[in-house]
Amino acid sequence: MSIAVWIEQSNGAAYPSSWEVLGKARDLGDKLNTPVNAIVLGKGAGNVAKAAISYGADKTFIGEDPTLDSFRMDPYAAVVEKVIQDEGVTLFMAVATSRGRDLTSTVAADMGAGIAPDATDLNLDGNKVVATRPTFTGNILADIVFSSELQVVSVRGRSFPKPDPDEARTGEIVNIDPLLSEDEIRTKVVGFEETAKGEVSLNDATIIVSGGRGVKGPEGFKPVRELAKALGAAVGASRAAVDAGWIPYSYQVGQTGKVVRPDLYIACGISGAIQHLAGMRNSKVIVAINKDPEAPIFQVANYGIVEDLFKAVPALTEEVKKRKEMA
Repeated sequence: MSIAVWIEQSNGAAYPSSWEVLGKARDLGDKLNTPVNAIVLGKGAGNVAKAAISYGADKTFIGEDPTLDSFRMDPYAAVVEKVIQDEGVTLFMAVATSRGRDLTSTVAADMGAGIAPDATDLNLDGNKVVATRPTFTGNILADIVFSSELQVVSVRGRSFPKPDPDEARTGEIVNIDPLLSEDEIRTKVVGFEETAKGEVSLNDATIIVSGGRGVKGPEGFKPVRELAKALGAAVGASRAAVDAGWIPYSYQVGQTGKVVRPDLYIACGISGAIQHLAGMRNSKVIVAINKDPEAPIFQVANYGIVEDLFKAVPALTEEVKKRKEMA
């Protein structure tokens, strides 16, 4: 019996919410008196291995073979499933990114396990995990109880606090060989194209400033971006703005975009369609700026500003800059 967490990383830099999941795994491991394993695959995995120990892993499995350099389902799932079998893993966890969702669902299907996707809380009932996840666009919280021996969970980012690393912790680092040759892998990576260079990632952001239909066009995102820059925040968008072609899909927040849980979410010119609320309603503090006092977004907002965003947002930006200068 043990726990395993897939640590998502790229070129030696771990996805921050992976440490949140590992911290929760450590907490569960201590309560169950069971070891916690970390699995780190890809180019630069060795750089993340020791950090995984400091964040709570007892053992870190690393794979740096060229076939594992980039995320591909066949070789990654094969390695993860071998670790699960060899280590007697009864709980496998990963962050609910697009890759984490794909990997956990594949592992669950291959191994006949139950899966709780997009969990926001994890508790114990004896030696079984009870996973809590939002349903019906976040209006209901459902508790998922597993009947399978192997329990698979993808965890929504920022659901748990990031633990403090303990550099004094010791653990074992194990190199794991790939299980598939390049010829056996059905997908090939032909290149990468970097987008949104230098911007704060929506997945990692503690503050998000989003624009919707009210920005009126691509140029309308300028004040949104300026406020985000002043706050050190990520830029987001509603589906309406994305569908209109004003901003790329990678910025979309909502049920069919990214689901986020920042400390502060500022919605600029967003009416508050159910689809959008499903992606951001669990933010700690929501500020809505909309000139329509009847906009649904005000029903979930902690603070509302009934004003034209082209007046309110620049004013907020200037005030933020002033406060920073005074600090």
